[in-house]
Amino acid sequence: MFPDMDDARIYVLYENADWLAPLAELFDARGLPWQGWDLSDGAFDISSEPPHGLFFSRMSASAHTRDHRYSTDLTAGVLTWLERHGRRVVNGVRALDLELSKARQYAALEKAGIETPRTVMVLGRDRLFEAAKAHFGDGPVILKPNRGGKGLGVQLFNSMDGLAAYVESPLYEEPVDGIHLLQEYIKAPEPFITRCEFVGGRFLYAVRVDTSGGFELCPADACAVGDAFCPVGEEAARPKFEIVPEIDPVQKASYERMLAENGVEVAGVEFIVGADGRARTYDINTNTNYNTEAEARAGLSGRGTLADFFSAELARLYPGTAHAAE
Repeated sequence: MFPDMDDARIYVLYENADWLAPLAELFDARGLPWQGWDLSDGAFDISSEPPHGLFFSRMSASAHTRDHRYSTDLTAGVLTWLERHGRRVVNGVRALDLELSKARQYAALEKAGIETPRTVMVLGRDRLFEAAKAHFGDGPVILKPNRGGKGLGVQLFNSMDGLAAYVESPLYEEPVDGIHLLQEYIKAPEPFITRCEFVGGRFLYAVRVDTSGGFELCPADACAVGDAFCPVGEEAARPKFEIVPEIDPVQKASYERMLAENGVEVAGVEFIVGADGRARTYDINTNTNYNTEAEARAGLSGRGTLADFFSAELARLYPGTAHAAE
């Protein structure tokens, strides 16, 4: 049986237990009432009424890389069920739709007046080389899946010969939705991108991420295990992840407006500044993670801010419950 209104709680919808663990540990430490819904599998009676509480979707575009190919489809159905019954959902169906398609992300960004890199969408392996040659000449060009996550599958080809060789090789990987994006390569004066974190739709901080080791830029501590392109916590001449407390105020306001227009409350938004000084935004990640070492150096906590946000929302929605925030 689901808990009744007097026992309302925070429900976290997830498919990756490694990414859930740090949040679960913090919720338990703070005594917050919560329950995980593992959507790597499951059954839901959508003819019944869902439980009362606050629902947080942490479904990831990279779920298929963990053998959870259909978790996103299940999550879309569950979120629609929750929203149909008027439940408070953080990162609902509209947010999930953006998570699963970079092409739709770019449309949302451009609608908000935010510049994105020049991008060509291609369905089919056989059309990749022809499309790249037609739109990007002799290169360079970036190839990425329309649905990715963690920077998976993002490759830079300095020449069309390199792209052609890859497309014809056994190393070629078809995106899970079959759609590739060909994108202009923006060469930055220094090898880094900036990722802006938002909680409750408001800017929290930005992270400068060193890209010299590759494009897989997941900040989660769990990515440090066995991932040479995501060395979280690895100390070198400069940390891979370094927190920057502020960004341009106009850019920040544009991001907050865009997120509000698309029903996204928790997100990481990534941009790169080219040699021309222009910022291009290329990713909205609605299943954001935090790097604890970078946060410790800056004295900040994304998960702590999330816990504060959820606690306050639960108290606002259910002020008479035993679990209302003190």
